[in-house]
Amino acid sequence: MILVSPSSVSDLRTHNSLYNKPSFFPTLARLSPRCFIAPRCSSSVQEIEKSSSPSDDRQLSSELYASAPFPPVKVAKRVVLVRHGQSTWNAEGRIQGSSNFSVLTKKGEAQAETSRQMLIDDKFDVCFSSPLARSKRTAEIIWEAREPRIITEYDLREIDLYSFQGLLKHEGKERFGPVYRQWQVDAANFIVDGHYPVRELWERARSSWDKILGHDSRSILVVAHNAVNQALVATAIGLGTEYFRTLLQSNCGVSVLDFIPRSEGGSPHICLNRLNQTPGSPVAGGKSAGRKTNKQIILVCHGYTQGNAEDGFLLAGHQQLNMLGLIQSQKSAELLLDLRVNSIISSPNKACIGTANAISQVQEAADCLGADCVPRYVEMKQMENLAVETIFQQSKDISNFSAIHPGWLNKIEDGVRTTLWNESGKAWQSLLEELSDEGSSSEVVVVVAHPAIHIALMGHCLNLSKEWFGSFHLDAASVSVIDFPDGRKGRGVIRCINYTAHLGRWSIPITRSTEDSEEF
Repeated sequence: MILVSPSSVSDLRTHNSLYNKPSFFPTLARLSPRCFIAPRCSSSVQEIEKSSSPSDDRQLSSELYASAPFPPVKVAKRVVLVRHGQSTWNAEGRIQGSSNFSVLTKKGEAQAETSRQMLIDDKFDVCFSSPLARSKRTAEIIWEAREPRIITEYDLREIDLYSFQGLLKHEGKERFGPVYRQWQVDAANFIVDGHYPVRELWERARSSWDKILGHDSRSILVVAHNAVNQALVATAIGLGTEYFRTLLQSNCGVSVLDFIPRSEGGSPHICLNRLNQTPGSPVAGGKSAGRKTNKQIILVCHGYTQGNAEDGFLLAGHQQLNMLGLIQSQKSAELLLDLRVNSIISSPNKACIGTANAISQVQEAADCLGADCVPRYVEMKQMENLAVETIFQQSKDISNFSAIHPGWLNKIEDGVRTTLWNESGKAWQSLLEELSDEGSSSEVVVVVAHPAIHIALMGHCLNLSKEWFGSFHLDAASVSVIDFPDGRKGRGVIRCINYTAHLGRWSIPITRSTEDSEEF
């Protein structure tokens, strides 16, 4: 690896010309990528060779790059991905790519320290890190004095952006024009210096999984970058390059993937347990996929009832919240306190209504600090399509299902899952209609329902199918956030999934010990 320390940004741009030389990145030089077309399944292997090459002038269609089978695992493994803290080039708005000239800012080091505290009680067997300084320093702060030493993995470096690296964003627009625009709106087909950076990244991320899972360990920490962590998550659950920028990775955001062995062997079942657990609030506004967003749908799972223990959570929503559920609902309401929620839409089941009421009461009182003020009105609605418990009652045998295990939805009968998918599709369209077409107006819609319906809603947002049910997991009282940077008719961006840190002492740990059990 070549490390250069230029004395100025102008020197850096001179060095960027090296990226056009095959000798600089021998493993990437003039690649002839293989495009994979397959059914939407995380373990699909159908492969079709395409005649295109990186030097083709014609624009290639955006296709799913389905992952090849993952190496089998003998015991359950959990992989925790962390993006590096804020860097000097993040702060400047400069395009970093795989260059190694930026370092953590003071804020970035503080974010890494917060992540260390988040993970301080977790027992990791090994830590993999990108070789770039901003990620290595983040890994060192989080890993601290743990053993063994951090493993530096070259393929975990950030996306290679060649001539774009080192430019301020406005310089990219001025210098590259339509090419820069394609990087913004059609990254999968973006080509620079004869390379398709996102396609190369997806292949590199997939090969990284073989090395990570091949290590003899069960709890693995990986510290890397925004784009490569996106690619690691996407390739794990079988999503292609067209999903670049739809699974957000904030500075020091933490994502968790479970790899569970199958009884028949072969590629493990893979479940995204958490996405982008940030040191700060996950509902805070700001940029999403590089663009300002002011429209959000926030998915809140209802709190605990007695049915959580008696019925394995499937029918828990029919009952009133118990004491823990009331505390969880209040905590969720406090998390949303700084937002100006426009409407709260709830399943008609008792637990969901109880959670929705708690959020509504806090919202309406938030602006009422003086004796003469009038509480703000927050519209509340109930939506029958969100009543998943009614759907589960159609199942012949739900007594053996536990919603705490990753992939549990795949065990429900196909007919019940089909009904769930269809009803959630109707609900998703109704929820989009709650958002206006006015791009400048800020809108927040909160949806309170069972975890299963929220998993389905996220599937519709990502244009997936019911076969993806087992690829996501949500806990009781968790919060997930969907941004719409291009308005309701644009593509939704998943800001976070299964956030529970707001629950404090009642939260679910980011990792769970696997010392005594092969199940998480």
